[in-house]
Amino acid sequence: MNHIVLFEPQIPANTGNIARTCAATNTPLHLIEPLGFSTDDKHLKRAGLDYWHDVNITYHKDLASFLDYLGERRLYLITKFANQVYSEVDYTADEEIFLMFGKETTGLPEEFMRENAEKCLRIPMNDTHVRSLNLSNTAALVIYEALRQQGFPDMELSHHYENDKLD
Repeated sequence: MNHIVLFEPQIPANTGNIARTCAATNTPLHLIEPLGFSTDDKHLKRAGLDYWHDVNITYHKDLASFLDYLGERRLYLITKFANQVYSEVDYTADEEIFLMFGKETTGLPEEFMRENAEKCLRIPMNDTHVRSLNLSNTAALVIYEALRQQGFPDMELSHHYENDKLD
């Protein structure tokens, strides 16, 4: 099973888009606090997080708590400061894979990334002045690569309507 982990997310719309991706892919979502927004019903509705109730969400009070929860399971850190490309990884080898993404403004803690350099993955970009890709787009890219390699388990690969004219 794949998991998406967000380290101290700050923008509710990004987290909402990622929650929608998690709902569509049966992917548990882990949120490492502090969050930059409230997850009470009033705030969720205002941010348009319609899929929140369809997502298996686990909250962790901080990075240390998440790492205790993780144990020996496989973790990848998605960052622009990596040498290995996300699509070069074999996501079929283990039962559980955790894909961690940093907060929108500062990413993952630098010391943590340096201590775990072998777990860092990047999405290739050209050499422009673009600081980073959008967090929700990045999460979707990486989770769908893992799912593609795994054969899209428990996902609908085609859909036919009663009067489908596409056949």
